[in-house]
Amino acid sequence: MSSSPHLPVAAFARVVRRCLPRAASNGVKVLGLGSVLSILAFSVCAEPLVSTRDVERFYAIYDAADGKPTAEQLQRDYLDQGTDGLKHFASIRKITGERIAKAINDRPEIYVRARECVAALPAAKVRVGSALNRFSELYSEAQFPPVTISVGRGRPVAVAGPNDGINIGLEALCATTFINPNVEDRLVRVMVHEFIHVQQNPELTDKENPTVLDLSVVEGSAEFVTELLTGDVAYAYMADLVKGKERDIETRFQAEMASTDLSNWLYNSTATNPQDLGYWVGYRISKAYYSNAKDKRKALQELITMRDARTILDSSGWKPGVEIE
Repeated sequence: MSSSPHLPVAAFARVVRRCLPRAASNGVKVLGLGSVLSILAFSVCAEPLVSTRDVERFYAIYDAADGKPTAEQLQRDYLDQGTDGLKHFASIRKITGERIAKAINDRPEIYVRARECVAALPAAKVRVGSALNRFSELYSEAQFPPVTISVGRGRPVAVAGPNDGINIGLEALCATTFINPNVEDRLVRVMVHEFIHVQQNPELTDKENPTVLDLSVVEGSAEFVTELLTGDVAYAYMADLVKGKERDIETRFQAEMASTDLSNWLYNSTATNPQDLGYWVGYRISKAYYSNAKDKRKALQELITMRDARTILDSSGWKPGVEIE
């Protein structure tokens, strides 16, 4: 965001909508227009509200135990004393002291490596803030809940919801180096990807029996908007994974996209076998939809608020191997 105080009224209104809740949560007392401009536009919105308190507490416990905290210590002193964000994350992803202790025993290196990501967080937060400011200019209804970064049981990398905010598993994200070898880029783009998920329509994201197409377009549209805002997708490894096989992959996808069996296309990556090719095809469908639209702002809104992935597909002009500008 520009440091000039002469913001257009519409742009300023977007800043106020985005920043007032965060200002209040940070204890900022806004007294008037001048205060809003100086406090909100120039400081509160410089970075997203990212809590790392759980990370700090985890490593205090971890260090005091020479890297081998017990399940009881982790449950009592870490999870039970955690932020609301961590408690929510633990409840929905079955994170317990026992499971963290087992993960530390089985994969001690990921808890050592996670500290590399801690060092990259300050610069990443600034870059995410810039991306979100751009997003609020393009999509006036954007919402930006807080991000909780914590340490868990080695998975998942991240989850997000409109009412519960964004949770990042630091040790999981730092361990998945195949996503993007650059730690800072990985942090930035995964966080932005999750912010896009927060905006999406629950009618599609929470569908009881989603198809391969449904969730591929959910994930792929988040990838496309991440690229629009940051210059690249979050899961950058896919460009090399699909190289020379694009048409074959998309032909297989087309044959299976109505299936509710996600196992060939989504949430099937491991550290030694990166997959999740539905993300890539969904990205291609979303990019084709946006590329062919005359009104780009409207197309972006439709991608974010879509209720029916098939409607997006049918209007996109996508087909296996199609060239997209």
